Amino acid sequence: MKQVTIIGSGIVGAVTAYYLSNDPNISVTIYDEGIGQATKNSAGIISPWLSKRRNKRWYELAKAGAALYPEIVADTQMGYSVYQQAGTIVTREDPADLEDLYQLALARRQKAPQMGTIEKLTASEVQERLPLLTAPQPGVFVSGGARVDGDKFAHNLLKYAEKRNLVRHKGKVSLGDQGQLLTSHGQQSYDTLILAVGAWLKPLLLPMRLVAKVRPQKGQLIELQLPQTWGDSVPVLMPEGERDFIPFTRNKLVVGATHEDDQGYDLQVSPLVEEDLFASGKKLDDNLTTDQITQVKVGTRAYTPDFAPFFGPLPDTPDILVASGLGSSGLTTGPMIGKLLADYVQTGQHDWDQYQLPIENYLEEAD
Repeated sequence: MKQVTIIGSGIVGAVTAYYLSNDPNISVTIYDEGIGQATKNSAGIISPWLSKRRNKRWYELAKAGAALYPEIVADTQMGYSVYQQAGTIVTREDPADLEDLYQLALARRQKAPQMGTIEKLTASEVQERLPLLTAPQPGVFVSGGARVDGDKFAHNLLKYAEKRNLVRHKGKVSLGDQGQLLTSHGQQSYDTLILAVGAWLKPLLLPMRLVAKVRPQKGQLIELQLPQTWGDSVPVLMPEGERDFIPFTRNKLVVGATHEDDQGYDLQVSPLVEEDLFASGKKLDDNLTTDQITQVKVGTRAYTPDFAPFFGPLPDTPDILVASGLGSSGLTTGPMIGKLLADYVQTGQHDWDQYQLPIENYLEEAD
């Protein structure tokens, strides 16, 4: 029986465990400290196709990750409160910019049929789809876009895996200089170790005299409970110049998230940021009030110098796999990364050049 140990139960760790859970020749253990996890504190928009990022590898990875969601959701029978493919609307005020966006969507749909229906909407048509809005702009609607509750999604995958071959532990872990896994219960053995800890990969690898080229970025969002309710078909809004506007099932609204590069690993709620998020939401829906805010979520993303994720075995320690640098699109790229890592564990083979640069680009020896 092959023993696979995963550190981190966010999107990458949970998806990897899910895909490994059906292999009778593998036992999986997850350790999770559960602090500042980006997955639990993310906005949850799955709609990568209209991004103008020039990184083609990132786009292929994000496109593949988005396509996995319906398959995983169907297999695990998750409900609408976890994942809902209700579409996304991206707005542009300038008619020329809107037309460019529409043409981009049409072009990309040729290689991404999961985008579904593409429509160019007037401001009033946007408001018809999203009655909450009091200041709508024209936009492009993509029916294949979705919203996901990252916390619930990862939780459901882990519960699924626990019924098969997964054992879960809470608590902090560390590595020895030779990659030994050190826990509160002493050193633990493994055949394969997967480090899916996001921004915490850098301090975790330092005892091995490896420096991961990742930096933390703080992200905050607000959740509001509104008096009115809406159906499952209300789309996500990605407005020009404002924070994303994500109506979840029933009457939960999410506004966010921020991208704060100077806060390190700080997980404190910032009242000023909360005010900024609320002000952004109120520009879209003037009926919002501060007493509707139910919580502020804070998470820490991992970024690399080229804003691209990396994953795979350490160059000189192939029984240790890492994944980091997913940034603000972790819920989109994470599923495919988890699947690729699981495939590698099972087969020992990989061909990932279409998705990332060599992993050596993101690691260096410590001085």
